[in-house]
Amino acid sequence: MYPRHPWPAQFTRGELFRGWVFFALYLTVFPALMGTVQRFSMEELPVAETNVVYYLLCAVMAFLVFWTFLRKGFDLLLDRLPENLFAFAVGLAAAVGLWFLIRLIPLPVINPNTMSYPEQFALSPAATVVILVVLMPMVEEVLFRGMLFGNARRYSRVFAYVLAVPVYAVYCVWQFVYAYGVIDWWYLLLAIQYLPMSLALCWCYERSESIWSAIFLHMAINGVMLYTSLAV
Repeated sequence: MYPRHPWPAQFTRGELFRGWVFFALYLTVFPALMGTVQRFSMEELPVAETNVVYYLLCAVMAFLVFWTFLRKGFDLLLDRLPENLFAFAVGLAAAVGLWFLIRLIPLPVINPNTMSYPEQFALSPAATVVILVVLMPMVEEVLFRGMLFGNARRYSRVFAYVLAVPVYAVYCVWQFVYAYGVIDWWYLLLAIQYLPMSLALCWCYERSESIWSAIFLHMAINGVMLYTSLAV
């Protein structure tokens, strides 16, 4: 069972308070603000470039809010480099392998994420790569693995996985339920495709104890997904 010693408290008290506030804003307020900015800047900036600005601001805020946590995580990455490399390699192999298998399961809806990647890349290749492979993983890992999984892990390993794994998988697809003018609950079934990724990221963070291993793993998984969607 990993880790072999009790799960450490990796956030300061101030970071916990600021972090939960940032998490709540990221899930509720920020997406609405982003939609408003896109509507007003449509004539001046393409959507992809606007998204880069949005995620860049989110990443900067994450660094400001979680600076101590990220700095400690980087020290753990270097101090426990073999363990972190092992967690990254195993997590990547498991996440990608299971993702390819689960995609074979027939579902009544098609994943809009993978369907839209080629179009986004054709319009703005650099912006698409920066968003998916750099900025998005940095923000989401600090919140979903660091805050959600990490804090739950201090109290119960089982509860941490039961909570964090499905929550992130649903987060990846919930916006499609009402994105096309009508409410279609079938899109929630797409969360199945993100369960291996979510599980691998949680395991990688727990095994390595450094959030940076999970960040780099998320970057690699997103890179594989983007490349696969472009190669089809």
